[in-house]
This record gives sequence, structure tokens and C-alpha cells, in this order.
Amino acid sequence: MSKKSLRITLIVFFIALASVFIAIFYYPMVKESRAPGLGFWGGEPGPSVRPFRFANQQGDTITEADVKGKILVVEYFFATCKSICPKMNENMAKVYQAFRTNDNVLILSHTVDPKNDTVAALKAYSLRFDADPKRWMFLTGDKAALYQQARLSYKITAQEKTTENIDEDFIHEKYFVLVDKQGRLRGHKEENEQVSLYDGTDEKSVAQLIKDIKILEAEE
Repeated sequence: MSKKSLRITLIVFFIALASVFIAIFYYPMVKESRAPGLGFWGGEPGPSVRPFRFANQQGDTITEADVKGKILVVEYFFATCKSICPKMNENMAKVYQAFRTNDNVLILSHTVDPKNDTVAALKAYSLRFDADPKRWMFLTGDKAALYQQARLSYKITAQEKTTENIDEDFIHEKYFVLVDKQGRLRGHKEENEQVSLYDGTDEKSVAQLIKDIKILEAEE
């Protein structure tokens, strides 16, 4: 074999060897990084939950200190709603049942109609689901504060949708928001897709939420 042929043979050999190395060591890492899982909602990860002060269905004051270190499932609804809210809370009850004995998971259901959804009204509403107020909190309070929390902490609706007159402002969204133990917004991410919120009216989306909560529990 000539020196030229030997050189070509060696080059081909090392290219083939490099290809095998990439296939064995690099491709699995790429595949894993693209696999479905949990991503961060709203861009770069970072604490999102702002200070708040609301009342739950027991009339107890609840602040951000009471939910610190918990996995949160957040929604906005109103008790007299006849459209999407009944289906949302029917599905939220499934989340509640899945984690009702779990100290690490807490559901926060905020009213968008505090004028009518008083503590007493939310107490009566919570009894429909036999909700433990330590596990599933129905929250009311100042409307402006509730709406700021929806837009700025949980990003459940766009800030541009606000109005100057809080009495005329109204949030009516179907989404459930997942917050991890560090107060960061999380969401399901399919392969090569953006992170998405959970559709509270869709049983498949809520089933995925339950799976993703279990994933968060395993995170440090």
C-alpha cells in the first residue's frame, strides 16, 4: 500500500471513529435535552410570586410566607360563573384528590369577583369539593391586588388587557398555572415546542399537570 493510500485509509478510519464516538456519547445528550418535560414559563427562570395578602374561605389571612416552599397550582375563577369555571373546578378537584394528603402541594383559587365572592360565599363554594382549607385555598381580597397578582406574578393574562377603571376590569381565563418550590412559573414542554400553560377545561391537559407536579416533587 502506498503512503497516499495509507493516509486516506487512516483519515477514513478516524472519521468513522469520530462518528461512532458522537453517536454513542453526544446524541443521547442531545436527545435528552430535546425530550418532553418541564420548562420555565415566561423566559428566564426566576422567582415570580410577589408579596400578597388575601383571605381564604376560613377568613384567615394568607400571604406569600404561607405558600413559600410549596408547589402551587393557581387559577382565577368566580363562584357564580356558568361557563368555564364549573369545568375548571371539576378538573381542579382531580388535582386536589391526587395530592390531598401531600403537604408539598397547595391549590390557590383566586376569585375575580371579590364583591360577590366574600369569605362566606367562598366557604360555601369550597364545600362542594370537600376542600381542606390547608390544601385548597379559595382566596378573596382587594380586586386591584388580586388582578395585579394574576398579571404580574402568575402571568395568567396579558398586562395589556388591563383597564384604567378597576371596576370595569375583568379576568376570565381557563388556565391553571404551575409554580415550583422556588416560586418559579413552570409549564409542560413537548419536544422542540415552547412551554405551555395548562388548560383547566381540558382533561388531558390536567392529567399532564398532575404528572408534572410529580416531576417537580422529585426536583431539588
